[in-house]
Amino acid sequence: MQKRHVGRSGLRVGTVGLGCNNFGWKIDQAASNAVVAQALDLGVDLFDVADRYGTCGGESEIVLGRALGARRKDIVLLSKFGLDLNDYRVRHGSRRYVLSAVEGSLQRLNTDYLDVYMVHWPDYDTPMDETLRALDDLVRSGKVRYIAVSNLEPWRIADAVWISRHGRLETFIAAQHEYNLLKRDAEAELIPALQHYGLGFIPYYPLASGLLSGKYTDGSGGKGRLSENFLRTGDVFLTERNLRIAGALQTFCSARGRSLLELAISWLATRPTVASVICGATLPEQVAQNVKAAGWQLSAEELAEVDRISKP
Repeated sequence: MQKRHVGRSGLRVGTVGLGCNNFGWKIDQAASNAVVAQALDLGVDLFDVADRYGTCGGESEIVLGRALGARRKDIVLLSKFGLDLNDYRVRHGSRRYVLSAVEGSLQRLNTDYLDVYMVHWPDYDTPMDETLRALDDLVRSGKVRYIAVSNLEPWRIADAVWISRHGRLETFIAAQHEYNLLKRDAEAELIPALQHYGLGFIPYYPLASGLLSGKYTDGSGGKGRLSENFLRTGDVFLTERNLRIAGALQTFCSARGRSLLELAISWLATRPTVASVICGATLPEQVAQNVKAAGWQLSAEELAEVDRISKP
């Protein structure tokens, strides 16, 4: 698998990463073990988890730690903090919380360090410099190697970079945000900001919660979390606009003997600053599909046509 630097850092990761939010929630330990084993066999090295994931907060980390075992040293382990383990509406960024949260994640993941520690959702009631100073201490202590941020507005990313540089603190190396062929808001301000400040981009929801997998547009009457309106995801993604665009993209792919899944992942891999595309999976076969999907080398003409379809 092709490897890329994360922003201007020396950290390199594979083009496709594994999202572990299904572990300890949608799938049990045995099924998670199979998914992790397949990912490792295929060269996937970025594993993305969070302390909030799982039926109970922290369960995904526990399951992932067990599944990795001695292979922990072979991968880039990314975990997140900031959402209350019992109430996702509550956010934490205080020094007290950060220093406590990392200890919990390290214990659950059965590791001495995290390769990347990411602010999951920012706490706007806590000054950014307090959060950054706590993260800087974690890097200096060796418990964290790099820091990153998720779901932060572009102007706040600029502010965070300024605070780090002027305070001689560790700087975010990457940002994570929702980005796919149906949601391209990041192109207006976020991606230019990441390019300017040298942060890598790790997009999530690459398949728009399954709508860009092809099973809803290939005529097979696909069933899944969207058709079941799981956690109201159907209300969010199965809109008239999204279905129209996804259908047109499906036609584009079929004419080239490709799948919509291939397009969704390969297109993201062409975008500026993208270091790795985080793809979730509940079956080993899905991991294999996601890794293979990144191999479509889209031509300039094909990219222009995709733009025309996805930006009506």
